[in-house]
Amino acid sequence: MTLKSGAVRWTVSILAVALAAGGAGYWVGHRQSPQPQAAAPAGAGKILYYYDPMFPNQKFDKPGKSPFMDMQLVPKYADGVGASAAPAVTVDPAARQSLGLRVVEAKMGNLAATLDVTGTIDFNQRDVAIIQARSGGFVQRVYARAPGDIVRAGAPIADLLLPDWGGAQTEFLSVRRLGKPDLTAASRQRLRLLGMPESLIASVERTGRPNGVVTITTPISGVIQTLDARAGVTLGMGQTLAQVNGLGTVWLNAAVPEARAGDVRTGQSARATLTSFPGETFAGRVIAILPTAQADSRTLTVRIELPNRGGRLRPGMFASVALGGDTTAVLLVPSEAVIRTGTRTLVMLAVGDGRYHPAEVRIGRDAAGQTEILAGLSPGEKVVASGQFLLDSEASLTGIAVRPIGGGQ
Repeated sequence: MTLKSGAVRWTVSILAVALAAGGAGYWVGHRQSPQPQAAAPAGAGKILYYYDPMFPNQKFDKPGKSPFMDMQLVPKYADGVGASAAPAVTVDPAARQSLGLRVVEAKMGNLAATLDVTGTIDFNQRDVAIIQARSGGFVQRVYARAPGDIVRAGAPIADLLLPDWGGAQTEFLSVRRLGKPDLTAASRQRLRLLGMPESLIASVERTGRPNGVVTITTPISGVIQTLDARAGVTLGMGQTLAQVNGLGTVWLNAAVPEARAGDVRTGQSARATLTSFPGETFAGRVIAILPTAQADSRTLTVRIELPNRGGRLRPGMFASVALGGDTTAVLLVPSEAVIRTGTRTLVMLAVGDGRYHPAEVRIGRDAAGQTEILAGLSPGEKVVASGQFLLDSEASLTGIAVRPIGGGQ
């Protein structure tokens, strides 16, 4: 019994200690429970809801700890600072300085933009000479020419024996001996209609002898593209003997992205640089925008004409091209002030007294850190150029309506 009584007393003591510890723990737990929410700031209105700053789209009706992060929920007041009924986001001066908000004015200015593209040099297809036989005959002699040779204007290509021309010249000389000016003039005109050059007709008149062998020459300087004249070949009237491409000017065919087609126009200035001539710039102008787009690269071909002094620019060379923009005055804002959401483009307007609200805009070109505003802003309106994303998130969170294009100030 004594042992049992001692054991009972020992057990009761253990239970008493446990109860005391439990009570103390309960008291300590209550003492360490979360404190009530801080008092509302002076001037604050009704609490609309509570939210976690890390997950602002999730709203809660009661205060407490966030289910997402180990932090207390923050109240949202209906006082104009983010309240859904407020027309703008309001930021006090101290917060503006902390956020680094920078406000700039939309101004009219010149956007002398350049479009950088690439292209290749090609022959000027408008500077082409086709050398043909104007009468049937034979190739009597071929001069030492080959495709790819560079020739000067007047360089001989081949000597042709043209029997029809020889017969016509003999008749002309016979009529001329009659001493009748009318008949002589008619016979001379017949030689012209057969395609004889004036120099050959004058030579026949001066020498009084027919000349059925004619030397065919190139009328322009350039490069021989094709050469079909071969000694002993029989020729038909109009048969092509050679084709010569001029090299005085060349074409630069530049590939312009389809999305930038509106930035290019005929007559626009262009500057080309080539790795073959480091530090040198070749100036030209846009002479045509080809009507067909390249389906595989989604580009347009812009044809630029370049002077080719000394024939240094050779077809096939690769070039970098800078297409000059115009200097028309347009409404400009810093490019960093523009917020692209994917569905529309916004800026944050500064309406005074630390109040801001979003406005939709339609933008144009970008250049040198400036963006052209086509619609949605007026000259003199102020936009936020730094920290605008925070303001846009707050405006979206609190449901502030975006000023539509054409909605006025």
